[in-house]
Amino acid sequence: MAPGAGRRRADGVAHHREGAERCTLHAATPREAARRAKPGDTVCFDGDLSRRRLVITKGGSRERPITYAGGGDAVDGITVEADDVIVDGFRSVRPEAPGIELTGHRVTVRNNTVIGPRGGDGDGIRFFGDDLTIAHNTVRDTGNSHGRHADCMQTFASDTPPSHRVRIEDNRCEDIDNMCLMAEGPNDGEGDGRGTTGDFTIRGNHCETLRASQALMFEDVRNATITGNEFAAPTHHAIGLAHHSTGARVDGNTLHPGIRYEVGIDASSRAGYRGPEPGGLP
Repeated sequence: MAPGAGRRRADGVAHHREGAERCTLHAATPREAARRAKPGDTVCFDGDLSRRRLVITKGGSRERPITYAGGGDAVDGITVEADDVIVDGFRSVRPEAPGIELTGHRVTVRNNTVIGPRGGDGDGIRFFGDDLTIAHNTVRDTGNSHGRHADCMQTFASDTPPSHRVRIEDNRCEDIDNMCLMAEGPNDGEGDGRGTTGDFTIRGNHCETLRASQALMFEDVRNATITGNEFAAPTHHAIGLAHHSTGARVDGNTLHPGIRYEVGIDASSRAGYRGPEPGGLP
């Protein structure tokens, strides 16, 4: 198939890849991309990946990441196990949870859609590593059935590395049974006790959580900045800070009128807190 030629999506609708001229490498499979891609490449897939998980194991360099460009293509979930990667514009409907899982440094995940992740704990996105950007994604319809805790996004540090310098910006978490973000550091009582987790920026996100007591929960996560978000469902409180989640800054968020108070905080997380007067415990 010629680069940029019209193709047929999994739903049977023919489409042309947007921005095909920016593709520097066309590959039929992720394995071919891993073999051929070089730093700075933009990889576009010509094969049908709608029934397979997109597993990315080849990254670029700090100055020249490899971009994997979906252009709206369907995949059955995404796993990133590489540094210096950009994943842009894929769509996953009912993938195995987590819909997107990324482990690495200097990874950007943007403009992707995850709908109805199934199995596992039901999460939309899980992330582990440093210097991560999660932006302009949509996660919709996570379900707590069968004992799951189906978050829009989650990170933890038990058998996975702690995360630092994470930007979560301008995402939409819609129809989420559990929390929009559950972030746990290594010293929250369930982690492995190694290292720290911190320096998160949570900005400009739309959050609709349906069953949890709070929309965002931080346990042992230092220096979180939470600003300009829309909390669109009536949770008990919007943000929870616990287990030494010190140094948080909260301002400029919009709250559903049914939310009782914006911030719940425990005594161990009070140091360095800047924001509205907490209304109670997390």
